Amino acid sequence: MKYKILLKQHIGAPCTSTVKEGQRVKRGALIASPTGLGAPIHSPFSGTVDSVSDEAIFIEADETQSEEYEKISGENVTDLLAASGAVGMGGAGFPTHIKCNVDLKGGYILVNAAECEPLLGHNIAQLESNLEKTLEGLKILMKHCNAAEGIFAIKAKHEKAVAILDKALKDEKSIKYHLLPDLYPMGEERAVVREVLGKLLLPTDLPSAADAVVINAETVLRVAEAVNDKRPVITKNVSVAGKLKKGKDTQVFMNVPIGTTVGRLIEMAGGIDGEYGEIIMGGPFTGHSVDPDTPITKTTGGIIVTDAFEDLSGKRVGLLLCACGGNEERMREIAGRMNGTVGLIQKCKQAVEVKGTLKCENPGNCPGQAEKCLNFKKDGCTDILIGNCSDCTNTVMGSAPKLGLTVHHQTDHVMDTVGHERMRHLTKSKQVQADITSSGDYEMTRIIEGGMLKIRIKEGKNIHIELPC
Repeated sequence: MKYKILLKQHIGAPCTSTVKEGQRVKRGALIASPTGLGAPIHSPFSGTVDSVSDEAIFIEADETQSEEYEKISGENVTDLLAASGAVGMGGAGFPTHIKCNVDLKGGYILVNAAECEPLLGHNIAQLESNLEKTLEGLKILMKHCNAAEGIFAIKAKHEKAVAILDKALKDEKSIKYHLLPDLYPMGEERAVVREVLGKLLLPTDLPSAADAVVINAETVLRVAEAVNDKRPVITKNVSVAGKLKKGKDTQVFMNVPIGTTVGRLIEMAGGIDGEYGEIIMGGPFTGHSVDPDTPITKTTGGIIVTDAFEDLSGKRVGLLLCACGGNEERMREIAGRMNGTVGLIQKCKQAVEVKGTLKCENPGNCPGQAEKCLNFKKDGCTDILIGNCSDCTNTVMGSAPKLGLTVHHQTDHVMDTVGHERMRHLTKSKQVQADITSSGDYEMTRIIEGGMLKIRIKEGKNIHIELPC
């Protein structure tokens, strides 16, 4: 079978092929090197190079594949991480050897196990099935980055994984876990820093401003494989969900060879159940539409098959762009698939542009969108399409219906497919505890319940505050 291995699987420029047509390669062999910012790419298969283009290397894989691989080499952790091709596997794709080449001077490695996007489940499955290897990677990074503490950031709703963490970390003096609320986008790295360390960073800040490195849980696992096993990054953990013959529950596939097609993974999950709307690579919020021939990469997290789109023929649709959701191109695509006519386009009031990308001033905490909704009404819009976080959507719903505007969320067709509640109001109880200071003198609990934000701050005595959401 022929596989397409993309030359761009990371932030930066595409890699340059180091192999030629007709060349034999073994599993794990180096096949492409970065030309600048980036990470090398290794063959996920033993086989023969069929052809090379500016976009990809095509490999005709041998019918029988061995579990053995060509090992990487390096003098130290940085060298091994660079040689392995490790990148941020939560979707960002930033080279790990560069991100972790920092002296935290006693700071924190924050393991992002938020499983932020709805329907994704591979990070949690990894913690439940292979926590030992993940802990190996965390300890390597803590020593390498001179971090005093390692902290798993995980949503409280993942009770099984939390229980496994609780048991495994009982004797660990410098590693613990922190419970996050079930809100989107709790996996955004500044949101992780805010929730775990109690420090709100500027949109232009990196976590290093809080003496921290935030790193995806799967990336931490691949660090252990690179350093301890000398294994290059040639596989990816992937969640598959949606309109499938085996049902709508998320299925997790571990160590899928990079280059495997979306269509092949869907077949492994049982195949598509009848007609469908689109196939999304990634999550419902930040993913993009693909075709079945698209190959997975180091940053692929999810594959979702959806129901057909709602029909908005004859409707003027305003677009509210959010740093947490789809960009303008994606939102226009969705509006087009819904047969809507795009009207006014606005940005969420907390979205600021940083190097050409929208960043939220305070991810997951929104001050309100009434002015934006009023502008849509003045423009003659009858409907608005939003891609906002949980709290932003909540504030949109506080004003848009009162103005006669019908709200659609970019995730509606996804949520409808799997029978989940649409993103609209924050009605379910959600709770999180977070340290406000590094000394841990204060403890804050936030509960969002029935439209009321309840805050309890504890320092010797309880201070109880209730505010309408």
